[in-house]
Amino acid sequence: MRRRRSIKIIATLGPATSSEQAVRKLFRSGADAFRLNFSHGKQEDHRANIDHIRKIESEECRPIAILGDLQGPKIRIGQMAGDGAYLEKGKRFRLDLNEEPGTKTRAPLPHPEIFDVLQKGADLLLNDGRIRLTVDKTGKGFAETVVLTGGTLTDYKGVNVPNTVVPVSAVTTRDRDNLQFALDHSVDWIALSFVQRPDDVEEANRLVNGRAALMVKVERPAALDCIDEIIDLADGVMVARGDLGVELPLEEVPGAQKQLILRARRAGKPVVVATQMLESMVVSPTPTRAEISDVATAVYDGADAVMLSAETAVGEFPTEAVLVMNRVAEKVEVDPLYPRIMHAEHPEPDTTSADAITASARQVAETISAAAIATYTTSGWTALRASRERPSVPILALTPNQKTARRLALAWGLHCVETEDAHSMQEMVDRACHHAFAEGFARAGENVVITAGVPFGTPGATNVLRIASVPGENKV
Repeated sequence: MRRRRSIKIIATLGPATSSEQAVRKLFRSGADAFRLNFSHGKQEDHRANIDHIRKIESEECRPIAILGDLQGPKIRIGQMAGDGAYLEKGKRFRLDLNEEPGTKTRAPLPHPEIFDVLQKGADLLLNDGRIRLTVDKTGKGFAETVVLTGGTLTDYKGVNVPNTVVPVSAVTTRDRDNLQFALDHSVDWIALSFVQRPDDVEEANRLVNGRAALMVKVERPAALDCIDEIIDLADGVMVARGDLGVELPLEEVPGAQKQLILRARRAGKPVVVATQMLESMVVSPTPTRAEISDVATAVYDGADAVMLSAETAVGEFPTEAVLVMNRVAEKVEVDPLYPRIMHAEHPEPDTTSADAITASARQVAETISAAAIATYTTSGWTALRASRERPSVPILALTPNQKTARRLALAWGLHCVETEDAHSMQEMVDRACHHAFAEGFARAGENVVITAGVPFGTPGATNVLRIASVPGENKV
């Protein structure tokens, strides 16, 4: 099944899309990868969804990526008395370790590590930023605050501490359990939530130990201060605009999004734009014009993938949301402005033979109007370098590794094909031409640009570039 766009679509599964039929509809409508949100649902629910995805993958003969999204160290207040309390602007409000239900003057905050780093003048945001407090006094196990923006506070609402690095691990006990479950069931990507510093990524990498690719979710401003080191340690990046927009001034989020996309592209790491892209479609069959523009902006910026969350997990129109996103992406990518923007933001190749080959493949393919680029890849690294070039022609990623094919399914422009590795130059050409023809990318007589590494099957050893003409009959 060939997509008519290069950017990929990730759909979150949930109660609205928990059946095999629903997952199949999402895939056929345009979803290239699926997200399992471990903040919600039971492991048996996620196991059923994994089974649905793998069955559809087998029947459709297309590799599908599964992203397991860990909840991370979400900070929440404790229980409130009754139906909650209204916090009045200008009134004092205390947060402490006392487990008694909260009132209009105090609430439990069962996170002693927070009180260790809070300082006078620090801001606290409750309930997704709807309530704002400023710290007036701190002590062991408590903080006295003044309410800057009032509102109703109910049980277990989230607490954000902007501009403060909180000394908590990015992987909680619950996350470790869900991570082991995800790895045991061959989930392809692990999304690490609330990353603050490079140490968080190093810890997660030790736990994952190469069994899946690691995607860092940038949703805390503290991560932006060391973002290059974080990206260097990760396999991919997600611009998680929900929590990022709580702690960061809203007007700064679009600029942060563009910077993150650009930095990830330069590093050759897949980058995903997420949160509220078509939020109105949770309850409406038609998105707003602003939402369409938001999706289009992510495509113009060169993101590898865009993600649907509540729209497909609990929304009333999950299939329609994927169809809308698919249509917008297809339309943007045929806009004459699109290749000009891709070229203007094109990163310089690294000074390696592999980058020289992949950069040359893009130039050659565009110069001779080739039908496609076919790149042989074992680990996936070569294919990601080809994707980094953002060529104007499709890229066939040919790999003998099923795990690699699945991981690459959410990278820009890659049409992944699981196939045997070549063992000779002639077999390299024949196999590439066959798949370009069979997958519908090239007709007889059209050219295909091929990259590979010799000796064949050596990871990261891309050193060959060939131009081949697709013959009238393709057999391998």
